[in-house]
Amino acid sequence: MTDSDLKGKWALILGASSGFGGATAARLAREGMSVFGVHLDRKATIPNAERVQAEVRKAGGEALFFNTNAAGHEERAQVLAQMKERLGAQAPGAVRVLLHSLAFGTLKPYIAGDPSAALTSKQLEMTLDVMAHSLVYWAQDLVREGLMAEGGRIYAMTSSGGHRVWPTYGAVSAAKAALESHIRQLAFELASRGIAANSVQAGVTDTPALRKIPGNEQMIELAERMNPHRRLTTPEMVADAIACFSRAGTKWMTGNVIRVDGGEDIAG
Repeated sequence: MTDSDLKGKWALILGASSGFGGATAARLAREGMSVFGVHLDRKATIPNAERVQAEVRKAGGEALFFNTNAAGHEERAQVLAQMKERLGAQAPGAVRVLLHSLAFGTLKPYIAGDPSAALTSKQLEMTLDVMAHSLVYWAQDLVREGLMAEGGRIYAMTSSGGHRVWPTYGAVSAAKAALESHIRQLAFELASRGIAANSVQAGVTDTPALRKIPGNEQMIELAERMNPHRRLTTPEMVADAIACFSRAGTKWMTGNVIRVDGGEDIAG
């Protein structure tokens, strides 16, 4: 058994069935944590969520996952109600870590010869709501309900795409920039409560989300060439970093964009 100060605490992971979310769930479980996971999977990808839950339980943690839309207001309320029911008298301050790792957005150009191929206002609003604004609503509710208190850690997964351009990535880039802004504001407002908030900028990582980006093969090739280590970042590398950041000694580290990319961004 671990002697980590995270033992006995819970993590709430949005986007828990794969990529950074899945790796972090398994890693935090090895620190003695249990995991509330929110994910949105169809029948074909449900095994991913089941695998992550099995890894959490194998490490000795409890896994309570919800297959629902993390950006939906009613869905969020339902999940929070079930979390409180499970925690009971242990609810105050039980959630030590909130990780926002939602990757669902529209990948279309702003300008296109065929207007039907260009990004629409509805698509832009959806991308920003899911990949950025939803973080604010979850943080508000966790604090309001007393589920996260002093010692809490909030993380949001960002990328170099928040300050760079890539064809069709405009809406997601805008969402990443907004996400980083939300983190700064949360860090400022939650400092008096002893809760830290940071963005985690991973290097290019071969995840299901990356494979949906047009031109991902070129993106991978460029990252392997530019990264000083000549290799891609992995979800497990990022999960290891988040586990380290979540321990008690990092409470003064807040409001940052923390690169976990092997030096890829500075080399690029």
